[in-house]
Amino acid sequence: MYRYQNAIFIIKTFEGFNEKAYPDLETGKDPYTLGYGTQFYPDGLQVKQGHCCTKEKAMEYLLHEINVIATELDKLNLGLVGHMKESLISFIHSIGWNSFLYSSIIDHCENEDYLQAAQEFGKWIFNGENEVIGGLLERRRQEADLFLNHQLSTGEILLKAFRDYTASATEVAAIRELELKINPYVLSEFANKFNVIHQKEFELTEEDLRTIFEFQK
Repeated sequence: MYRYQNAIFIIKTFEGFNEKAYPDLETGKDPYTLGYGTQFYPDGLQVKQGHCCTKEKAMEYLLHEINVIATELDKLNLGLVGHMKESLISFIHSIGWNSFLYSSIIDHCENEDYLQAAQEFGKWIFNGENEVIGGLLERRRQEADLFLNHQLSTGEILLKAFRDYTASATEVAAIRELELKINPYVLSEFANKFNVIHQKEFELTEEDLRTIFEFQK
C-alpha cells in the first residue's frame, strides 16, 4: 500500500501509462513525457525522444515525484490536512511546481479560504492558445472535490443548513454572503434544479434588514 493513494489514483487515471516517450503535444518537441507523466528521472536527467520504461519503473518514477512534491509542500507550512495535500500533489504534478508558486492557491490557503482555493483549480484548464483541454476539466473537478472532501462530507454542511433554516436575519445574511462567492453559473444551475422561484418567500422586518446589511459590510 502506497502513501497518497488518492493522488496516485487521479494522476494515473488522467496521465495514463505511456511506455514510449512522447513530445509536447503543442510543439512536438521537448519536454518529452513517459510513464505516468514523468519528464525528469529521479537523478535529474530529462526524458528524451526514444526513451522507454516498464510499468514498474513508471511507478517508481511517479512515487519519487510525489514524495518530492509532498516534501516541498510541507516546507510551505500551509496547514494542509491529508486530503488537501493529496489534491495539491496531483494538481502540482500536472501544472508544475513553478506554476503552482505563482498561483493564488497558496495565498488562499494561508488565509484559510479553502473554498476560494478550490475554485482556483478550474482556471488551470487551458493550453498555450487559451483553448480548453478537455481532459483537464474532469481532472480539476476531481482534484477540487478531493481538496474539499473533508469539509463537505463532515456534517453535510449545506443539507444541515437547509434542514435547520428559519429565515432569521443572520441566516439570510450568511446566505447572501455565500451567494457572492459562488460562481454565478453554478448558482443559476442550482436555482433551476432546486426550483427556487416557486419556494415560499419570507417576510423580513426592518430590524432583520438592518442586521443583514450590517453583516454584509
